[in-house]
Amino acid sequence: MAKGGFRGMPMGGGMNMNMMKQAQKMQQELLKMQQEMETKTYTAAAGGGTVTATVNGKHQLTALAIDPEAVDPDDVEMLQDLVIAAVNEAMRTAESESAAAMSKLTGGMNLGGLL
Repeated sequence: MAKGGFRGMPMGGGMNMNMMKQAQKMQQELLKMQQEMETKTYTAAAGGGTVTATVNGKHQLTALAIDPEAVDPDDVEMLQDLVIAAVNEAMRTAESESAAAMSKLTGGMNLGGLL
């Protein structure tokens, strides 16, 4: 590369500074959004509401409610399936909302591992 940089391109990169400021602003907004998402809870039910699971934005199970009607000692597998279904649906809801918020923040750009 020539000493003076590329022809027509200013040295010092005023454009680079602007891009850097935009990236920093986006990173701050991303951190704020992540903090907000972590405080939210997501609830889903299975078996007509007999099993209800609640997860937080950190994807941790925080509550599990089982209606006594769902408890059948002769069919424990059904209860297990209902618990799994409710937890998985709550997790999907949390992930979907997180992805939608991220897409809104980035304008739909896929930034991969940049942020």
